[in-house]
Amino acid sequence: MTRDPAATAKTLSEALPYLQRYAGAIVVVKFGGNAMGDQAAMAEFARDIVLMRQVGVNPVVVHGGGPMINDLLARLGIKSEFVRGKRVTDKATVEVVEMVLTGLVNKRIVQAIMDEGGRAVGLSGKDDDLMVCEADDPELGFVGKPVEMNVQVLRDLFSAGIIPVVAPVATGMADNETFNVNGDTAAGAIAGALKADRLLLLTDVAGVKNAAGEVMTQLTPEDVRRMTDEGVIAGGMIPKTETALAALDQGVRAVVILDGRVPNACLLELFTDQGAGSMIRSTEPRVKPREA
Repeated sequence: MTRDPAATAKTLSEALPYLQRYAGAIVVVKFGGNAMGDQAAMAEFARDIVLMRQVGVNPVVVHGGGPMINDLLARLGIKSEFVRGKRVTDKATVEVVEMVLTGLVNKRIVQAIMDEGGRAVGLSGKDDDLMVCEADDPELGFVGKPVEMNVQVLRDLFSAGIIPVVAPVATGMADNETFNVNGDTAAGAIAGALKADRLLLLTDVAGVKNAAGEVMTQLTPEDVRRMTDEGVIAGGMIPKTETALAALDQGVRAVVILDGRVPNACLLELFTDQGAGSMIRSTEPRVKPREA
């Protein structure tokens, strides 16, 4: 397909107000879903993240890796137990989780960003005590809930022009304690601690839908609570919207739940009138947080 140079130039020109708006902003992106297993989709995502950094945005990538964890557990013959539909993470399982997330998945994303001309460093919640957890539910074993965040290491990487790529594995309050953290939860906690301008939760669905099945492009926390009470928001969307509300409470300016399968989804959301997915923001206007 031949691209029209004039159309490309017009698109870049129209993006100027958005480029100015997000210059210096912190944007936390939760990356997961089908795109992680597709080489072309991974490269496209990495290119978008590099472009964001190139125009002055400070992106943080937080990733999951459930399918890869399931694959290695099966190959090792480690059977999983489930309580109320959630995997029990025992000591053997958390060791596999750490290997897969901090090793295979994390470095694959770092390499993809480097291949697109960016600079990236992979780390986990254990590094510099970035994320300290306690058990979320004793029945689930080593599944963590963040209770202390130390994000200075991320700010140091921003200052050096480096994109942090964070695996959701954390340390505990006790010595030699490791916790697996839900990827959305980890992204929300990091965004909250950074007082991020945006938290982008990439999923495999178009966004939050109303009772008629239509994607809601703008929602307030009150809308989310009402739709949850009415059963309109249900299933796997509940933990994502709960993460969004918690992040807003911690000072994130807006959270967007968007379809990571859409080409250039992050760029569409940040740099166009169209946007992508469902934005959840407080009814009260927020002043962009500035460091002292």
